[in-house]
Parts: sequence; C-alpha cells; structure tokens
Amino acid sequence: MADVIMPQMGESIFEGTITKWLKKPGDKIERDEPLFEISTDKVDAEIPSPSAGVLKEIKVNEGQTVPIQTVVAVIDADGASAGTSTAASAPAPATAKAEAPAQASAPPKSEAPPKHAPSPAASAPRAAAPSPAASSSAPPQRPSGEKIRSSPLVRRIARENNVDLAQIPGTGAGGRISKHDIRAAIEGGSASRASSGAAAAPARAASAPPPAAGGAAVSAVLETAVPREKMYFGHYEVQPMSVMRQRIAEHMVLSKRVSPHVYSVDEVNVSGIAALRSKMKDKFEQSSGTKLTFMPFFVRAAVEGLRAFPTVNSSVDGTNIVLHKECNIGIAVALDWGLIVPVIKNAEEKNFLGIARALNDLAERARTKKLKPEEVAESTFSITNPGVFGGLFGLPVINQPNVAILGLGTIEKRPVVIDDAIAIRSMVYLTLSYDHRVVDGAVAHQFMGKVKHTLENWTESIL
Repeated sequence: MADVIMPQMGESIFEGTITKWLKKPGDKIERDEPLFEISTDKVDAEIPSPSAGVLKEIKVNEGQTVPIQTVVAVIDADGASAGTSTAASAPAPATAKAEAPAQASAPPKSEAPPKHAPSPAASAPRAAAPSPAASSSAPPQRPSGEKIRSSPLVRRIARENNVDLAQIPGTGAGGRISKHDIRAAIEGGSASRASSGAAAAPARAASAPPPAAGGAAVSAVLETAVPREKMYFGHYEVQPMSVMRQRIAEHMVLSKRVSPHVYSVDEVNVSGIAALRSKMKDKFEQSSGTKLTFMPFFVRAAVEGLRAFPTVNSSVDGTNIVLHKECNIGIAVALDWGLIVPVIKNAEEKNFLGIARALNDLAERARTKKLKPEEVAESTFSITNPGVFGGLFGLPVINQPNVAILGLGTIEKRPVVIDDAIAIRSMVYLTLSYDHRVVDGAVAHQFMGKVKHTLENWTESIL
C-alpha cells in the first residue's frame, strides 16, 4: 500500500483544497499520471500519482481543505512498484516543514446550492507579503509568558482587526494559531479586541486599515447590495463558486477596500510596432521558436516607465512606501475556470526575446496547471489585456500588493489627425489604475507618457 499525501506547494503554504479527483476507487493508475487537482492560496495544480497500482480509497472528498501531509488517498501498489518506499509518495516540490497547522477539514460539498457565504475553511486571499521587519519580529507572548505560535499572515490579520492573539486558543500543532482559528474568532466575536469601547469604534473604522476580505465579507457585500430574499426569483440555476472564484472575489474586494483607485487613460499610435510585427513574425518564430505577439512590446515599454518613475513600482507597508528594485511584471491570464497572474521576475534584466519566451511559457503552463507557487508571487506591477477579447479599454482592479496595473485595449485602425491631415493609424487605449495613497496624477501621467513614447518610437531589436 502507498499513501498519497497533500503536498506542500511552497514554503508558506500549509493547506490545500482538493478541487477534482481525476480517478475513482478501483481505477488503475500509472506512476506520475495525474491523480487529483488541488487549489492553494497561490496556485492550482495537478498532482501526479506517487506509484503505479489501483486507487483503493479516497479519504478526502472534492471541496475539502486539509493541512499538508494529510493522507488523502491510498493506492494498492502492483508488483512493479512494490519496492517503492512510502516516503517517495510525496509529490511536494519543497521539503515539508515539521510544524504544519492541523486545521480541521472543511465539510464536503453540499448537494443543495449554497445561499450564504462560502465555507470559512476556504483559504485566505492572496495578500501583501509582510515586511522583513514584521516577519522577523518575535511572536507575541501569552499572559503566562508562553510564546504565541502563529504565522506572519495570522499576525497581520490580527493586527488589522485589532485582535489579541493571546486570547485565542490554537488548534494547530503545538497550539499554533491557524487562519481558521483567527477567522472563527473574528466572525464569532469571541476574541478580545486590542482596543475596546463603543466610543472608539467609529474612529477605529475610519482610521484603521480594513480587514482582510474573506468569504463572509464577500457574502456580506453581496447581501448588502441585494437583499437575500431578492437574490432568487424566476427561473434560475445556482452554481457554487469554485475555490479559485472565491479567492478572486476575496482578492478583488480586498483591493477595492484597501486602495483608493484612480484611473488615467491615454491613446497610443502603435502603427510602427504593428508594421514591425507583421513584417517579422514569421522570421521571429522560425528563429526563436516562439510566437511574436504584441504583449512583449507593452512589457518592455512598461519596464522603461517603471525605471523612470519607481513610485509606480512600489507597495505599501503601513505608513512606509516600499520601492522595489526589481521589475516583477504580473501578466493576467484568462482561464476557462478563472484568472491567474503569473509573474515575469526581473523583467528589467531581460531583452525582448527573453520576455517573449517568458510570456509564452508562463501563459501555456498557466492553462495546463503546471505553474509553481513562486511563479505567481512577488509581482511589483501588473498588466491585463482585455483588448485581446475586443474591449476598447478597461478599468482594472489593482492586484495587491501592487499600487498600479496597466490595462491594454484592442488595437484597431482609426482616423487620426497628423500634421493637420486625417490619416489612418493603428491605435490603442492604455489605462493605468493606480493607488492614490502612493501615486499622484502627475506621476501617473508622466509614467504613461514614458510608455507612450517608447511604443511610438520603438528602436529596440526584437531578435
């Protein structure tokens, strides 16, 4: 027999949700053949079978969230794999930590359509990584002097919600406080608040950072906008949100609550790069083995803009502005089942061909669920392209913890005035959504001017 365990998909990930079993009990399976799909805080992925044999038992149903190293299935190994060690069964790409929160499993999916908030066991939204100072600080102490065992994420949620961790019993290994524990405390009102008093509540609400949005927060927003009794009427079909859709909802609600969004729109003449692409696309593909799209041009132009105006390539840590030296460009990729933002790391160090290859590679692996957790983390700026679906332009939501995101409209020929004459040119609208806490309108428009100038006066070799 070989145990199949929930792998650790990255050092900061301690649980996963099984979204789909690709085999059923009694099915034969080969070693490294995809066995099930999981969703974590960072990425969706297919998990291969650790050994060949027959799937004897499934211990964790679809929709359940369990800690890493939990046995999720048992394989009756055949003679060819009888010598395989059970220790080799873990498909985790990273070494599992000795201490992982023993969070209780979420209940299986109900056959009845959900009418309220998603399960509280759903994983927390992707959020800004804590600052080095916050990460390295010692955990708080309980009144007895005992250290409180919790992750940086739990401490951040506690800080944002004014929760005293010393008053929360931890259900994880060794008394560790998990995300489930602090969420339950916040939603149930059982945790002692660091600042109390009804008179201080309005002031706290006006000045304190908003809490991290969870499934309950998303539901609350929906039910505030649409009364519950009005949500179901006429002929309808109810579909529960997928794990990915819940996290997208949480991430978007969080971003709109945290960042005061402002938008700047510019029109760019891309006739030059359109002609260059049309002329070189066949030669480019033959020479490099990758397709030539418009996106590498926009990424290179964005990098030039970020170099000139580093405030746009920053994030917020409390009352500090963190100016990032690397240009890690997140690229929104539309999937049949949702949206994911893989990241081109150190884009400022790559030439045009390097960026083109990175873009095509990340997009392909995003659609086939082959991305690693670190490939969807640590973005410093993001780009989304609604224009590929024909959109004239969009007003995208900032991808936290970034302070700006660039939206690309569709490229189309339009009449424009050039030297007092009407001419036909390939034009595109660019939209910058930016966080007004950090980026002012003047800086945003200067950044857009730099991007526009780079695109309209393209000089870089593409091979």
